[in-house]
Amino acid sequence: MQETSDTEVLATVAASNGRRFLGIGLLAFLGVLVIYVAIVAPPSFGWQLFLIAIGASSLMIADAMRRSTVHRLELTKTELRDSGGLTIAEVDNIVSIDRGAFAFKPSNGFLLRLQEPVERKWCPGLWWRFGRRVGVGGMTPGRQTKYMSEIIAVMLAERS
Repeated sequence: MQETSDTEVLATVAASNGRRFLGIGLLAFLGVLVIYVAIVAPPSFGWQLFLIAIGASSLMIADAMRRSTVHRLELTKTELRDSGGLTIAEVDNIVSIDRGAFAFKPSNGFLLRLQEPVERKWCPGLWWRFGRRVGVGGMTPGRQTKYMSEIIAVMLAERS
């Protein structure tokens, strides 16, 4: 059996182009539509401000999703990171993995529970990190996230 180095990528997860196009396009369309309604048929000044704020927020989230889904997630023996070099979670910090149907996890993804809390961060459509939980998934194909979650589960089983 061949030994792998600590930096060798064991699994990758990337957003699929179809889901990327659909998700970003629908959010951008929603933002433009709400701003259009606020300008063309304003109900009252307060509601007009509210609609413009919702539309601008949708456009900002669509842009954040566009920027974040360019990256892919990479699992090595020591860490889960994105292709930009940001470490999402250290493998030694992972306590358990939850892939169940009723888990609070992203679509087509999984949830990691960590020993130590980490800094909050959100990359829409790809992953989020809050306290002791890391959610992976969203615009990702189910087969890629399932493969990565199975590798993490094996790594956790070997450790204990």
